[in-house]
Amino acid sequence: MKDQSPPQNDPEVAHALALAAELRVVAGRLIRRLREQADTGDLTMSQKSALLHLEREGPATVTTLARAQDMRPQSMGAIVSALQLAGLVEGAPDPADGRQILLSLTAACRDMIATGRAARQDWLFRAIQATLDREEQEQLAGAVELLKRLADS
Repeated sequence: MKDQSPPQNDPEVAHALALAAELRVVAGRLIRRLREQADTGDLTMSQKSALLHLEREGPATVTTLARAQDMRPQSMGAIVSALQLAGLVEGAPDPADGRQILLSLTAACRDMIATGRAARQDWLFRAIQATLDREEQEQLAGAVELLKRLADS
């Protein structure tokens, strides 16, 4: 089977490759700036990921969380224990199977997540207002629509 990708010396391909590289770098910088705006304490990426899974998907067992993170249940058990000690996750017997424990976010954790999101959004709002004039804000709105299309492709 023959390679169907366009030739690398094609100016349109070169432009798209350069744009992709620049977008990746800029998106990374923006994400880092947004992360700086909300203090999530000393949570590891695995802990944050487990919390976000519980927020999006609702209560889950350690095994379900482990599968979602592609790790062993024992490893996820250690993560969950730390989150429980921090008061961010609580467990309750599964009504369908009393042998299982369903983990869910505590009210304090939900507040922490909401506060962090609000801080990031506030920083971004202030940065947009302080840095971009009205015309540039309209250009940004158009770019956001393009980014949505890329994200959904």
